Amino acid sequence: MGAGHGHGSGGGTSASRHKGSLKWALAMTGTFLVVEVVGGLWTGSLALLADAAHMATDVGGLFMALVAVRFAERPATPQMTYGYVRTEVLSAMANAVVLLVVTVFVLREAWARLSEPIEILGGPMLAVAVAGLIVNLISMRMLRAGSKESLNLKGAYFEVLADMLGSVGVILAALVVMLTGWTIADPIIGAAIGLFIVPRTWILLKSALRILLEGAPAHVDSGLLRQRLIDVPGVVDVHDLHVWTLTSGLDAMSGHLVVDDMARAGEVLAAARDAMHEDFGITHATIQIEDAAVAQTEDSNHA
Repeated sequence: MGAGHGHGSGGGTSASRHKGSLKWALAMTGTFLVVEVVGGLWTGSLALLADAAHMATDVGGLFMALVAVRFAERPATPQMTYGYVRTEVLSAMANAVVLLVVTVFVLREAWARLSEPIEILGGPMLAVAVAGLIVNLISMRMLRAGSKESLNLKGAYFEVLADMLGSVGVILAALVVMLTGWTIADPIIGAAIGLFIVPRTWILLKSALRILLEGAPAHVDSGLLRQRLIDVPGVVDVHDLHVWTLTSGLDAMSGHLVVDDMARAGEVLAAARDAMHEDFGITHATIQIEDAAVAQTEDSNHA
């Protein structure tokens, strides 16, 4: 009986490669948050306050993302054998939950203001919104590359995207108020800002839960992976196959391969590990090689 374990050469998680972008985005967003809160209270705009609420979750989300990256870079210990890489997933899930809660708050406030409209200062509202749009566009550009690799950064990117769309909405609301005096446009736009990001946030939440529940990665066809292992010369059966994601960009698998000749165990192991890496991008593979007799014994023990 033989076993083999393969893993990548390191280099940190996907998010750790984009720490600089996270830090810059956090600095800009945190600075402008103060401006937007003051502007929202001054102008009486719910749309601006809704955008400020989203920006507050941005600040929290970016901060949690950086904390998660720091934890993820810590080495494994005898008690935490995988290290702390999954803190990135917890951060992404927290971001999604907070954003959904903020959306509920904004919708409730919008409903109240539709019943009792208040005076809105359109000019200052427009100025703050335009400045917010510029900040969000810069932050999105910084985070775009990392969002394609890391679920953690994807969460931060979606929150900045929500703010960018919110800033556009606030600009439209400000123009309507200035040109027509129709103040109800403000709570309507505020509600729309909250609703627009919900589907994307829900997708992020489901992705994080999928990882935490150790489901197979969305981009890996488990059936195809099993067949690829069976096609390795010398393999007659595959069982106890598991595929999961540790964190964004780091998938893992384990399985038992039954071979017709234990003398070829090393050859089969090398071929199987190469197949996982080249065909599925899995560098963290734990594979056990065994003969038919051992497999039958295991089946009897599981029965």
